[in-house]
Amino acid sequence: MRITIACPEALIADARHLAMVLGYGPADAETYREANWRDAAGNLYAVASTLVFDGFVGKATTALERPDWDEEPYAVNMAAARRSQAALVFIADPHAEGVVTAARPDKLTAIPLDDPQAALALLGVSPVVESP
Repeated sequence: MRITIACPEALIADARHLAMVLGYGPADAETYREANWRDAAGNLYAVASTLVFDGFVGKATTALERPDWDEEPYAVNMAAARRSQAALVFIADPHAEGVVTAARPDKLTAIPLDDPQAALALLGVSPVVESP
């Protein structure tokens, strides 16, 4: 399954810790790098689209546990990971009637779709275009 996630600029630091908890190691901290996507209101987001393992949604929505690989000195800030998890919204069926799929500046919005371009359209975000 592929998941595309819009992470608001204000949540990037915390979301990096959640990505490490849900991922495979410290390199997952780079999941959310720059807020180089924008919604119609001008809010900025970092966007990630990736294939995830079976059970990812369950792991992301239940009590978080420190990863086995994370030993002292700890790389993962579990309080930050939990704050990010509290802001996480999974849109299970983005095509269901009445479901709001748009990215929000106070939530990590995750859409499971095999087509990341379709997910981006549903999130309502587009790349920030730099002026020459």
